[in-house]
Amino acid sequence: MSTLETVLDVVSALCLVLGAVLSLSAGVGLVRFPDLISRMHAGAKPQVLGLLLMLLGALLQVGWSAVPEMLLVAAFQVVTVPVATHLLARASFRSGAADRSRLEVDDLSSQLRPLARPSGTAGPQGSPVEGSAPDRAGDDGSGPVDRGP
Repeated sequence: MSTLETVLDVVSALCLVLGAVLSLSAGVGLVRFPDLISRMHAGAKPQVLGLLLMLLGALLQVGWSAVPEMLLVAAFQVVTVPVATHLLARASFRSGAADRSRLEVDDLSSQLRPLARPSGTAGPQGSPVEGSAPDRAGDDGSGPVDRGP
């Protein structure tokens, strides 16, 4: 075994362990953080970096023949996760599910109109929206109702 192989093995092991730790921290953050915006941040940032480090560690072990597949996986993660997180945050902000009291700067509320809710649907805290009435007799807005054909 040459010295270069030993160095590559050590670097690969460090990348895999650090990637696993970052992915674990993302999972812990999803469970422990108090609000939706913090959880989305914890689920997106360390998860992408953790996956990239794990891909690098695997690439160092497998060899350079797997570069196209690894680059494709990395590119999809780097592009899709931030966009999906942004759209989810924006939708939660508009629907009122995001806790705005925890925000230090709120530039978005002046630019967005709240989403219109159909009558009888529940608000963000699970209570019916003020002034709303159930759509049909027997429907209290608490869940799906079998409407039949």
